Amino acid sequence: MGYSVTTPPGPPRILYNHHHPNPKSITHLTRRSLLLSAPLSLTLQPPPSSAAASPPPPDTTITDRVFMDFSLCPTYFRPLSSADSKPTLCPDSVPLGRLVLGLYGHHVPLTVSNFKSMCTSSAYKGTLVHKLFPGQFFFAGHQGDKPGDVRRPTGLARNTETVDSNAFALTHSRPGLLSLNLSENDDEDDIKLDPDYRNVEFLITSGPGPCPDLDYKNIVFGSVLEGLDVVTAIAAIPTYRPSEKIQQFNDFAEFLGDERAMNARALWNKPLKTVYISDCGELNVAKPSLSPPSLP
Repeated sequence: MGYSVTTPPGPPRILYNHHHPNPKSITHLTRRSLLLSAPLSLTLQPPPSSAAASPPPPDTTITDRVFMDFSLCPTYFRPLSSADSKPTLCPDSVPLGRLVLGLYGHHVPLTVSNFKSMCTSSAYKGTLVHKLFPGQFFFAGHQGDKPGDVRRPTGLARNTETVDSNAFALTHSRPGLLSLNLSENDDEDDIKLDPDYRNVEFLITSGPGPCPDLDYKNIVFGSVLEGLDVVTAIAAIPTYRPSEKIQQFNDFAEFLGDERAMNARALWNKPLKTVYISDCGELNVAKPSLSPPSLP
């Protein structure tokens, strides 16, 4: 009987390129892959989106025009007799001139609509320029129950643009800009806490430079088209400005919680001459949609 001898199998052949790679092979492939992948990554990378780079600028097309006449009066709040419950319009006023205001209805339609309604309903008529900051801006349209205040408006839509970040995109970069005042108004708490409260106080920048402290706190919604000299005349009126010592005392009183400090501060920057809006309304023009004028 014959026997066949089977040789036991030897150790498995090592595949360097698979289970146990050759270091030299790794180096070679890695360098090549880097050389090949670099241009591919550059060519396959999508181009940057221009829309994501920067949002489009606000639309400052003028959709509406309103006018405001301003006057000076030394006796505006002096009743003609003790029986008069309300002061009458000044009989010996001195006209300062008319402002023609162009409104940006595409940018902030709710703000423009409410402001135009206040003008066409004569709600601003007979009300004061109540604060004036020389070389910067002046305030008008303060709400309240005192003579010269704007009475609480009715029928205005709730302005949701006051909480929309896009509405604050325009800055107070030059003289003659019209802005809805939101950050510095000193309305009484019982008025501001009213559920039907509407922001109607406004400011106009007087220059000569920009007012960066107002940016992103108030809504720019128009500009002066005619009457920038009237703005300059109002800005030149002297105001009550307390001495530095009084200001320091007021700051200390406010720190202690003294309510009289806020009442005293309400008198600061008030014009020493009575400036008021003697008339206001809308201007109907054939083509109201115009671009704002460019100033030098």
